[in-house]
Amino acid sequence: MVNVRLGTTEIVVNKNGFGALPIQRIDKAEAIRLLHKAYDGGINFYDTARMYTDSEEKLGAAFSDRRQHIKISSKTGATTVEGFWKDLETTLRNLKSDYLDIYQFHNPAFCPKPGDESGIYDAALEAKKKGMILHIGITNHRLNVAQEAIDSGLYETLQFPFSYLSGEAELALYHDCVKHDMGFLSMKGLSGGLITNSSAAYAFQAQFPFALPLWGIQREHELDEFLSFVKNPPAMNEELSAIIKKDRTELLGDFCRGCGYCMPCAVGIEINNCARMSLLLRRSPFAGYLTPEWQEKMRKIEDCKHCDACKKKCPYGLDTPELLRKNYEDYKEILAGKKF
Repeated sequence: MVNVRLGTTEIVVNKNGFGALPIQRIDKAEAIRLLHKAYDGGINFYDTARMYTDSEEKLGAAFSDRRQHIKISSKTGATTVEGFWKDLETTLRNLKSDYLDIYQFHNPAFCPKPGDESGIYDAALEAKKKGMILHIGITNHRLNVAQEAIDSGLYETLQFPFSYLSGEAELALYHDCVKHDMGFLSMKGLSGGLITNSSAAYAFQAQFPFALPLWGIQREHELDEFLSFVKNPPAMNEELSAIIKKDRTELLGDFCRGCGYCMPCAVGIEINNCARMSLLLRRSPFAGYLTPEWQEKMRKIEDCKHCDACKKKCPYGLDTPELLRKNYEDYKEILAGKKF
């Protein structure tokens, strides 16, 4: 069993974190069953957020009787002091707990600091003094905000996208966290579903002993894969290295990660999936994406007003309207049988 220490928090957990965003998509009974199975299998770190609808409530229902045996991180997207306290109180009530192990600012466009106009970092310090939160963290998709958070010395953990599709800048962030003894929570280890070999994904993460990957889990077969890694963690070998090399050749560049921060769309386009449909079709069983329902979702791209709101919100600086256009053209050719 491989464990990870999260910097100065001194939290030590299994190197398989449970990303609890997807459990909002399944019913409560099934979510509790999966969470209990994860716990019984050795997973002891669970990451959720106020933004993840009923994810916190499901965690609370599953773990209120064993809270002291697990670590939970949650997040607030609040930009005001009033919003911060409302979110924190709601989260604790949902989790049926009087404290959070890590409370994170959820992808803010700036790095909250003591004395700034928002006041939310000062509120977090007050919550920490009260014992409502034990450690203060931050999540982001923006390299500049993440770097500022590391340099500030104000945060005990950073949660950032990190996979074998990451570039040098992301690798530098990880190493900077290690240098500052700052916990590193690795999200999107499967790059939003574009990485389909979980053994290769884990073997990559295993090369970074201070990174805690948070695997987004919704289905039992997904959980079973990661539970198998608790006892038998995959190690990098020639076969997995070749898979990673092939994927990096195919996928590196300007592709949509599916983070969803561009949403919602004014005309109802499901941007976070439609803007990467070509990759999904080529890397997943594609029949499910050619149904009448998905055809209608892709057709909505025709309604794009080119307002550029999605482009402005993309943390990766992608030309989202252009990605939508290219994916739609490709999709129509596939439907017409001109590709595949």
